[in-house]
Amino acid sequence: MARLLQAPPKFHLSEWDIANKMQCASTESQKSRSERMIAESRRLRDEIEKTTQKTQSDVNKKIEQRRDEIKFWKQELDNKLEQIVHETEVLLTFKTRLEKALESCKEPLDVAQKCLLRRQRRAGIDLVHDEVEQELVKEAEVLQGVIALLERTLEQTNEQIRLNRSAKYNLEMDLKDKFTALTIDDYCASLTNNTPDIRYADNALKIEGNFVSPEDWIDFSNMNVEKAEKQRNNSLALRALIDGILSQTASDMRKQRETVNVVFRNRVKEVKDAKNKLETLLAMVMDETASQEKNIAALKKAIADKEGPVKVAQTRLEARNHRPNVELCYDTVQYRLTSEVQEITKNIQRQDTLAQAETELKALSRRQLSLEEEIQVKENTLYIDEVLCMQMRESVSINNF
Repeated sequence: MARLLQAPPKFHLSEWDIANKMQCASTESQKSRSERMIAESRRLRDEIEKTTQKTQSDVNKKIEQRRDEIKFWKQELDNKLEQIVHETEVLLTFKTRLEKALESCKEPLDVAQKCLLRRQRRAGIDLVHDEVEQELVKEAEVLQGVIALLERTLEQTNEQIRLNRSAKYNLEMDLKDKFTALTIDDYCASLTNNTPDIRYADNALKIEGNFVSPEDWIDFSNMNVEKAEKQRNNSLALRALIDGILSQTASDMRKQRETVNVVFRNRVKEVKDAKNKLETLLAMVMDETASQEKNIAALKKAIADKEGPVKVAQTRLEARNHRPNVELCYDTVQYRLTSEVQEITKNIQRQDTLAQAETELKALSRRQLSLEEEIQVKENTLYIDEVLCMQMRESVSINNF
């Protein structure tokens, strides 16, 4: 208790003086350090502010450059997309031309095949493998070849249209991504330090695994552009090929069609000439038949006219054979009667040409029938070639598509 009430120690005046001096020195030192810190902080703030402003300005420039890059490639993609869309539309019109050309081949082929089939109905000697048939077979082969070529070209066109649309799809997808990226970068470019909706993002610095390099980014769009350009060039080349094929096939079909028509006309003329000759021969045979019939009638009349004289002569001979005794004399009368009977009989026998004439008449009848049948054959051929085939072919036209 006594110790608790003990007075605190007392210091010397010198100690007090030293303590005051130390407080002043310490305070001055602390003040100096604080002033240096304030100055350093001000310098650091100024430096950080300048650096931050410079960095942000650089980022703004980079964003603007990136926007320009995206706009450039977006324009490139837009141009190529417009070109490939236009080219595909044009190629679709060429596809339609091919389809029309292919459809137009069916009728000429059908007509050629019908002509070949109908000409099988020619009769007799007219059922000949003539030049018309040869050219019709060739025409059918030409048309079948054209159809096969057009079908292959149509398949090639469909495939090219598919490739064009694939390139168009890639361009559209790339453009869609470019539009989204440009929209995002436009938003980023619009942000300032005073924009209300800026915020901290915890995962902003996290780099995702699907990031690509700028080089890969350029290569991707460049590849889409090059693919589209390649398909466009292929499409242009195909259109030129289609133009050539359509022109050449139409020319070949027209040329063969005209060739067939020419040989048809020539053949019809030949058949008509043959028919006219047969008709002339028929008229000649009919005239000769009429003459032969008159000849037979005359021969029959001549024979009939000899019946009276021969009967008279034979009756006289028969009567004179009944003369009595010595009157049964072979006198000049008897001699002349006998001679008359023999002469008339001989002359009648000489008229056996009647049988020959009748044989000739039968031969003329057979010849007439043969000529009439042959003329019918020619008429049948003319009906098939001139009426059925040539008139049917007149409805066929070969157009350019």
